[in-house]
Amino acid sequence: MKFLKPLKGLAVAAAIAVTSFAGSSAPATAESDSVLIEIQKRGKLRVGMATFVPWAMRDKEGNLIGFEIDVAKKVAEDMGVEVEFVPTAWSGIIPALIAKKFDVIIGGMSITPQRNLTVNFTIPYAHSGQQMAANTDLAGSFTSLDDYNDSSVTIACRRGATPCNIAQKRFPKASVRRFDDDAQAFQEVVNGNAHAMISSAPKPRFWSEAHPDKVFVANEGENLTRGDEAFALRKGDADAVNFFSNWILVNTSNGWLQETHDYWFKDQSAWKEMVATQ
Repeated sequence: MKFLKPLKGLAVAAAIAVTSFAGSSAPATAESDSVLIEIQKRGKLRVGMATFVPWAMRDKEGNLIGFEIDVAKKVAEDMGVEVEFVPTAWSGIIPALIAKKFDVIIGGMSITPQRNLTVNFTIPYAHSGQQMAANTDLAGSFTSLDDYNDSSVTIACRRGATPCNIAQKRFPKASVRRFDDDAQAFQEVVNGNAHAMISSAPKPRFWSEAHPDKVFVANEGENLTRGDEAFALRKGDADAVNFFSNWILVNTSNGWLQETHDYWFKDQSAWKEMVATQ
């Protein structure tokens, strides 16, 4: 699946128009109030993120690596400042942004209308989606996704993330169990305590490849949804939305985002041995 498709001129113009409108939905701030000025004065970009493969994870030395980490580092480099990562529980990452614990969320956050009520989004910098990993013994005989929509079925997901909303909407009859991270949710599938778990692609595929005797990717390997991931910023700062959106536009046009995304998402063999645990 292609995650980052070339942005056409009209699409980009429309996207920028939308984000500019979103930025102006709250009272406009003076230039001196923009988080961009704070970042430059501080000399450091503070980035809120949560660890989940391959967006952000720890290597065997404890250092953060992954697609989001590379993106945030390049943003800071292009701004001429340092970067500070602020690992945050996903369920509380938006409140932490609003409370000014960090400047921006760069963490594979999908754009949703509900989230857009409380934060502003840039144009998308990635397009992934959600996949479902299923237990072979419990769900191997299922012939369609409709088989998962049953009161006897249990679906696991990460608390506060998009997969839980998808599980409730797509499989309203199933029991949904929420966990603090994807690894816990997936382990329930491996242990046979849940029929399936939903998470951002390509993690279910990676996990299924690691446990081929116990887990498979449901829906014939296809994504359940298509996502539009963007940076999230506090309301009322049109300058920041404009800057980060244009950064995404430039690095989409020059191919850097596509190249970096492919490295982390297409094949984990290049970095798998670097990661402490998955």
